[in-house]
Amino acid sequence: MDYVNGPGRNHLFVPGPVNIPDQVIRAMSRNNEDYRSPAIPALTKTLLEDVKQIFKTTSGTPFLFPTTGTGAWESALTNTLSPGDRIVSFLIGQFSLLWIDQQQRLNFNVDVVESEWGQGANLDALASKLAEDSAHTIKAICIVHNETATGVTNNLSTVRKILNQYNHPALLLVDGVSSICALDFRMDEWGVDVALTGSQKALSLPTGIGIVCASPKAIEVSKSAKSVRVFFDWKDYLKFYKMGTYWPYTPSIQLLYGLRAALDLLFEEGLDNVIARHNRLATATRLAVEAWGLKNCTQKEEWHSDTVTAVVVPGYIDSSEIVRRAWKRYNLSLGLGLNKVAGKVFRIGHLGNLNELQLLGCLGGVEMVLKDVGYPVKLGSGVAAAAAYLQNTTPLIPSRI
Repeated sequence: MDYVNGPGRNHLFVPGPVNIPDQVIRAMSRNNEDYRSPAIPALTKTLLEDVKQIFKTTSGTPFLFPTTGTGAWESALTNTLSPGDRIVSFLIGQFSLLWIDQQQRLNFNVDVVESEWGQGANLDALASKLAEDSAHTIKAICIVHNETATGVTNNLSTVRKILNQYNHPALLLVDGVSSICALDFRMDEWGVDVALTGSQKALSLPTGIGIVCASPKAIEVSKSAKSVRVFFDWKDYLKFYKMGTYWPYTPSIQLLYGLRAALDLLFEEGLDNVIARHNRLATATRLAVEAWGLKNCTQKEEWHSDTVTAVVVPGYIDSSEIVRRAWKRYNLSLGLGLNKVAGKVFRIGHLGNLNELQLLGCLGGVEMVLKDVGYPVKLGSGVAAAAAYLQNTTPLIPSRI
């Protein structure tokens, strides 16, 4: 018996996986085919060229791995570093914590810079470490661009300025899993050496493609990196790129067609318009939270994420009950609080294939749940604040002008 069935559609507002556009679902609804035929290499060639646009790079080399963001993490690390290499890595939430755990288990020497959850990366500490590192023992800076556990976005251009200030050669490795295609991201301009994302976030695809993009510097370093890698080895991909067949092993054919459709939709809307839409929806959500009398987990406006808002609840409420009740009663999926903020926050994801009216429906559902769990919210308060903002800021749909 399908116990999760409910009338209407599930309102999916977790920070990934996100809603999949109908056009993408239709594109993936196809049979298997021979990936060694001329069709798949031709498709892959266009994907590799077009994927560079979402990273805003002309010089980067992209790789499409049949994996998740976790696999993309591992590929970024093992292709550019050797066991024992010193890394400076920022711990600001659950996903930066998990990446640090992977770095340590891969036998790198991880210099962890920890911040209170709800704060961004401590870039003053980075500056101090670089200033002291005249011998250039630091081989890489690892940073999560957008930490979904707390709704914090880090300023990557500042990280690059600090590296340049001290003329430090360390690689800049960036987790852009929940930022790329939703937040402003400029790989070439910010001097990012390896950037990565996952298909189930702002690209609005099913989970299953980890996309890694490497700068020329990272490609060169990979030739001498001593970490063991097989499945995630860039060298194998580059060999098959030169051969024109592109795949060292079997790709997920359906996801490739889905990626083609997803990129076409993003380019049709315009990447700058996509980024502006995410900012609009995020601002509306933050206005709703304020109208409810609740606080954002993110402690400063400069760190506010445009893909997820983590909402702090009063101490007498278990935020996990909000998430459970939303799903059980209103067919609304919200994000749980994780690790240090478990039971203290719930998360509203507002990324990917999403529009203003969908968001207002979510906010109305959150208000009802808050009332259910005993929080004295005025029904309609958050929706009204968000709607007033959206009514004044939502442009005409670009493709319909």
